[in-house]
Amino acid sequence: MAGGAVVAGGSGGNPLRHGFIRREYLWAFILVTSLFFLWGFAYGLLDVLNKHFQNVLGITKLQSTGLQVAYFGIGYFAFSPVAGEVLKRRGYKTAIVMGLSLYSLGAILFWPVAKFSVNTKNPQAIFGGFVICTAVIACGLATLEVAANSYVSVMPPHNVANFRLQFSQSFNGVASFTGPLIASKYFFSEENKNNLNNVQWVYLAVSGMGMLVALAFILTKLPEVSEEALQAEAEALAEAHGADTQAAQPFYKQYRAITGFVAQFLYVGAQVTIGSFFLNYTAENAQIADSKGSQLLSYALIIFTVGRFVGTALLAVVSAPVLLCIYAVMCALLSLLIGSLHGMSGVICLMLVMFFESIMYPCIFVLGTSGLGRHTRRAAALLVMGVSGGAVFPPIQGAIADKFSTRTSYYLVVPCFIYIALWAVYIWNKDGRRFGVPATSDIEREVEAAAGGVVPAAAVGALGYTHKQEEEMYESAEKSQIERVEKA
Repeated sequence: MAGGAVVAGGSGGNPLRHGFIRREYLWAFILVTSLFFLWGFAYGLLDVLNKHFQNVLGITKLQSTGLQVAYFGIGYFAFSPVAGEVLKRRGYKTAIVMGLSLYSLGAILFWPVAKFSVNTKNPQAIFGGFVICTAVIACGLATLEVAANSYVSVMPPHNVANFRLQFSQSFNGVASFTGPLIASKYFFSEENKNNLNNVQWVYLAVSGMGMLVALAFILTKLPEVSEEALQAEAEALAEAHGADTQAAQPFYKQYRAITGFVAQFLYVGAQVTIGSFFLNYTAENAQIADSKGSQLLSYALIIFTVGRFVGTALLAVVSAPVLLCIYAVMCALLSLLIGSLHGMSGVICLMLVMFFESIMYPCIFVLGTSGLGRHTRRAAALLVMGVSGGAVFPPIQGAIADKFSTRTSYYLVVPCFIYIALWAVYIWNKDGRRFGVPATSDIEREVEAAAGGVVPAAAVGALGYTHKQEEEMYESAEKSQIERVEKA
């Protein structure tokens, strides 16, 4: 890779060979990638807290899904549009600092709630307090996801956006398995399995980590990628293909983003469903103790993380829609086995399905927001709203598990993966039926032909221009867009 992780030039489409990030964006990319670790850690703790609260506070499976409803419903569904507007009006840096502030506030509020839980006579009220704290954390995480996923996607060069976001999301996977590992040691240990004392210390550490990262962002100047430049690029590419500019249509006609929202909604609903009742499945279907089950969940999330890195390597040579379709089909088949098999064989399938889930979120995000020009930031907010699927599916699964069995409840996710496979085929057909990664040189020629020699963001990085030249090109693209609007 030329210059390590820096795009220094080259005409091929393989990011492992030619790099995937401009030198000017490298520090910003590293900082933003740290955010993926933060919300991966928070999510990794969520599934374990679900079972821990059942044990300590005596709530039912269905009641325990209140955490997921707060996390995905209030945080992601209700707050993502707010985050999207902040991002559109104030830019990436403001949105990220706001997200980190909410994240740290919610985490620090766990401390007084856990303190009040000692010898409480009203466990329902204590659980309600934890639900509120989780909602505040989720509002922060939703803001971070809207900003970070979008920012990593729009960095030049754009032809490897799937690879770049998959790489960043891999660190989300690393964090997600550390949560259950910590829980197995501190939440389910013999002296803490019937109290919430250690919950407060874990979340105080989480709050401190969030504040440190926020300070780093405040002291850093992030390069902004304007919507005007994205719009000019989308128009230039459309003209190169001799097609109408979809980005010029109103947002409600952006079917790529809307169908992507449905895919993201179903994927996250399925992912959360699979993870939320993992410990219930291991306990009921294989008679495994919670401490051991938490370790197995951690191993499953390690498999998920390995899948992220394997997926990142595969996306260097295979187009994202093709890989997404194959993985979705495998998830559907494994989900059928999870609902059908008894004992350890079912647990093994439950762990394996996480490998094939690994690439889905970043792939759906990039495929659902690509080529939308001025609609990119709103589309990012819509795709993150899709995470609210995690609020809808767990209560349904909890009701099925209470009435029938946890094993039977896993059939719920099969239709979700079938839709994702079909959506991947739809995007693959829409994007020209490519099986491999498009070469940067193709994009250069298309954009230069349409823009009369002015090369917007998609090709700038691959051509190795200086930062000053890049700024001049962005300004030229923005002026061209303004002139088109004035003529219209």
